[in-house]
Amino acid sequence: MTLLIESKPVPLRVNEEGVVLVTGTRVPLDTVIHAYQRGDSAKEIVEQFDVLKLADVHAIIAYYLDHQAEVDEYLHRREAEAEVIRRFIEEKFDQKSVLERLLARRQQNA
Repeated sequence: MTLLIESKPVPLRVNEEGVVLVTGTRVPLDTVIHAYQRGDSAKEIVEQFDVLKLADVHAIIAYYLDHQAEVDEYLHRREAEAEVIRRFIEEKFDQKSVLERLLARRQQNA
């Protein structure tokens, strides 16, 4: 018996906003890598996100291990972008007044 050794592309794609997603899903690379860094196994990651395939998660983890510096740089850039957005939202919208209105509305409906 002879094994057919073939190479499949990494199941990742970049959407129009520049976010890397698992192919065929809306699950970002960030989610898979953060779960892996947290200590979740590939099987546990698939259990958390039933749209993911076990072989794809293994391939993504292997890609991460082979390209850790580049992926970490991408993740840091995404975190910095998220921080800018968070600050903008906090400056634009007074969270305290929104919370007070929601609590008042809850009391009226109770």
